[in-house]
Amino acid sequence: MSAPRKTRLYAILAVICGAVLTVALTLYALSSNIDLFYTPSEILYGKNETQEKPAIGQRLRVGGMVMPGSVRRDSQSLEVRFTVYDAQGSVEVTYNGMLPDLFREGQGVVAQGILDTDDHIMAKEVLARHDENYTPPEIKAAMEGQHGHAPAAVTEGKRL
Repeated sequence: MSAPRKTRLYAILAVICGAVLTVALTLYALSSNIDLFYTPSEILYGKNETQEKPAIGQRLRVGGMVMPGSVRRDSQSLEVRFTVYDAQGSVEVTYNGMLPDLFREGQGVVAQGILDTDDHIMAKEVLARHDENYTPPEIKAAMEGQHGHAPAAVTEGKRL
């Protein structure tokens, strides 16, 4: 093989290797920034289609309603614990920080954080819905089965 052909071949191989490396690094960066949305029942029982549960330590967002009577505040810090529920389950959320002004029991909430145990999320951010008439589509679909209110087991404080 002549010298110009070798040089051209090395240049093409270098470009291909660079492109593969760029794609690999981009995919790695994107995968570490993905926060999948789950409802409490999907965390407990798995997604409907696949029955796949999130792994402990996985970053995720959980959306549902704040269970009435479940909000507990630590008097020594900004730590707040509350329960988020949907039609078929509930999970505990712990958040350390200032909650949004619209955060209330019985209102919709989305908590973003890390799954600590099978039914506990350590939240890094808590978002409250912004008006009385809006419900995120994911939460609305999850709550359709209960016609706007919690099942008796949830309102009595029992875990489903």
